[in-house]
Amino acid sequence: MSRTALRICPLCEATCGLTLTIEGSRVTGARGDGEDVFSKGFVCPKGAAFGAVDGDPDRLRTPLVRENGRLREAGWEEAFDAVAAGLRPVVERYGPDALGVVLGNPNVHTMAGALYPPVLLGALRTRSLFTASTVDQMPKHVSSGLLFGDAHAIAVPDLDRTDHLLLIGANPLESNGSLCTAPDFPGRLKALRARGGHLTVVDPRRTRTARLADRHVAIRPGTDALLLAAMAQVLFTEGLVDLGGLAPHVEGIEELRAALGDFTPESVTAACDVEADEIRALARELAAARTAAVYARIGSCTVPHGTLASWLVDVLNILTGNLDRPGGVLFPLAATARTPRPPGPGHGFALGRWHSRVRRHPEAKGELPLAALAEEIDTATEEGEPIRALIVVAANPVLSAPDGNRLDKALGSLDFLVSVDPYLNETSRHAHVVLPPPPPSQSPHHDFAFNAFAVRNQVRYTRPAIPLEPGRMAETEILARLTLAATGMHGADPGAVDAMVVEQALGKAVRDPGSPVYGRDPGELAASLTGGTGPERRLDMMLRLGPYGDGFGARPDGLTLAVLLAHPHGIDLGPLRPRLPGPLKTRSGKVELLPAPIAADLPRLRAARDERPAGPVLVGRRHLRSNNSWMHNVPVLTGGSNRCTLHVHPEDAARLGIRDGARVRVKGAGGELVAPAEITDAVRPGVVSLPHGWGHDRPGARLAHAATTPGVNVNQLLDGTLLDPLSGNAVLNGIPVELAAAP
Repeated sequence: MSRTALRICPLCEATCGLTLTIEGSRVTGARGDGEDVFSKGFVCPKGAAFGAVDGDPDRLRTPLVRENGRLREAGWEEAFDAVAAGLRPVVERYGPDALGVVLGNPNVHTMAGALYPPVLLGALRTRSLFTASTVDQMPKHVSSGLLFGDAHAIAVPDLDRTDHLLLIGANPLESNGSLCTAPDFPGRLKALRARGGHLTVVDPRRTRTARLADRHVAIRPGTDALLLAAMAQVLFTEGLVDLGGLAPHVEGIEELRAALGDFTPESVTAACDVEADEIRALARELAAARTAAVYARIGSCTVPHGTLASWLVDVLNILTGNLDRPGGVLFPLAATARTPRPPGPGHGFALGRWHSRVRRHPEAKGELPLAALAEEIDTATEEGEPIRALIVVAANPVLSAPDGNRLDKALGSLDFLVSVDPYLNETSRHAHVVLPPPPPSQSPHHDFAFNAFAVRNQVRYTRPAIPLEPGRMAETEILARLTLAATGMHGADPGAVDAMVVEQALGKAVRDPGSPVYGRDPGELAASLTGGTGPERRLDMMLRLGPYGDGFGARPDGLTLAVLLAHPHGIDLGPLRPRLPGPLKTRSGKVELLPAPIAADLPRLRAARDERPAGPVLVGRRHLRSNNSWMHNVPVLTGGSNRCTLHVHPEDAARLGIRDGARVRVKGAGGELVAPAEITDAVRPGVVSLPHGWGHDRPGARLAHAATTPGVNVNQLLDGTLLDPLSGNAVLNGIPVELAAAP
């Protein structure tokens, strides 16, 4: 007999509500939840394939432990015994920094990944932290930290009310949005056009999103910061700057005017390959719109000036008065966010509090560049011990980091590696212990991260759609036990981790005069928490202490877990609203328009005006049925146009003698590879494109379907030396390559 159950989709940032069809313990279908308060029935191909992802036969069902060089199945107790025996001696002999932690993108798509890694890191006190952020969005975190004092204060476009949207390096019709959680992004863009709004897309590729636009600017890859700087200069020189209500909250306007004064459209046009008149038109259209929003994503982050480009996006939003106003860009307020602090000066945001050993890369947001992971393992210096053991949670850096071949070898040299992953993939095949989480249907779900970037305030929670199968362990318990094993508390009750977090959080809350529970007994508050598990009790606590919460009785009509469970399709908390100066944590208590690290990096941007690529440059691309390397083992999500081909413009193909479908040798600083050509005018001349996340051809992995069409690992073309210096983000787009027809 079949039944249905609700589940929030964890397969991309759109977080759509799903209605699952379940037969026994198997998901047999998935459709959009028409009553979901946020997605209202929308579903993309990934969500529709939830059952295939959930039931992939290559998912590991039991832990694996390495014995005599080979991985074998083991019980959970044996696996955690091995973790404790492998990690603790490394920390005790070489210190905490000799134990590295790598967190992958799927962590922010699970409840466990949001709740437990911060506890693990806090207990380990290692500075050797690497995440997917430094091959993705770290420039936006750094620019937000410098501007607003908080690396997580990221303003998102008010898609449903804006009159003018400028998209840079973003393709939301394929990605479903990124750092902008918006179910049915395509429908929202079409609604913008239907109400008379204007859409401009800046992208070297004519993407699906660009084809929908009123104006498509085919910029030369990697020059977004120059274009944006010139637009800001036009706003200043033509008297188009109008801060409006922002004026009391902003400082540094005249310093910014002087700093950008020489970035004229004429000075950047050759580098960007965009005419000066078009640059002026972009600036004037932005200033003339009743409301407008500038939004940029990965194409503008994974380039040499990623932090400057991210900063200039918000500079344009500020100069046109569109920051923190309806129809512009606004700061979301998630239900589990801390209650906003009183406005005023904060601690600010600091960069470079420590550095990597080998090349002295500064930390950003507590992280070191993922591109530096291999050298931090395989290179000895006088600066301290190399990384000798590694915890990898939901990450596959052999495919996602630059120079995967070097990292592949480095991982094999570690004293100990533990991987939390449902697959034996290109990275976890090196592990001494693999701890597999259950399929998503057997896990609860609340979007802690993505609700902080949502285009509408709302809150939703779904319990497991299917009970945990015998022999499985909940991902929350896996990460709690891992925390205990890695920190010398192996064997303790995993519930102690949740109890400790609750005790610490409530103890802090009752000492805070701005908290609704100020002065109360934390033990009494803890006793009143509801929920069937430790994670649910923590969610209940966060909801009750949050901006919409009941304050443990102080606001009787406020949110609690019980209230949320009574609304299975979620609770709409209304449109985004202006929040300044609340989000500001800078030392001045204002938006600091020209932070010192930004000003110090501007000479490098000036020099870039004279740089031209000597040959073709490479950019990545995203596909609607793919999310990094996660889903290439699911047959229904591969094939068709979701293929690992090299897009080449017809003019370049004719010049190089490359035929459609022929093999092309691509050479970069880190290596070379061969991929089939796909001749298309969707890329501009001088630009070629390969998707990322492929390269499933390494021995020892158990990805049966992915291995049938492995593709190539585009990041192997990189040697890891090209980084945005402020954020440590890897340069993945606009990199020079050499092309030749392959035999």
